[in-house]
Amino acid sequence: MPYKEKETVKLFYSIGEVAEMFQVNASLLRFWEKEFSAILELSKDSRGNRQYTPQDISKIRVLYNLIKEQGYTLEGAKNYLKENRKEALNKDAVYTSLLKIREQLIALKNISQAD
Repeated sequence: MPYKEKETVKLFYSIGEVAEMFQVNASLLRFWEKEFSAILELSKDSRGNRQYTPQDISKIRVLYNLIKEQGYTLEGAKNYLKENRKEALNKDAVYTSLLKIREQLIALKNISQAD
């Protein structure tokens, strides 16, 4: 079996890194932090820079899905999350797992095609 380097997971991501992940402006992330303060509780470093954990990114992915992909209004997203918060976060965990499986299957396909 070929050597595969272990995927590195950072403890904290900067606002710029998270904005790049979702292809949005950092200002939108700051706005969502203000609007969804009950959900997004970010920590800051000693200089006041936001520090996003993988759990924070998961919550942002849920917001992104509701607002940008499904077309919820801010109020609609707030109401949905108020009623279905646990379900929405569980769906994101399943989605993340499926993405990892997809990446692994694509890698296997590429290896078998190379042979």
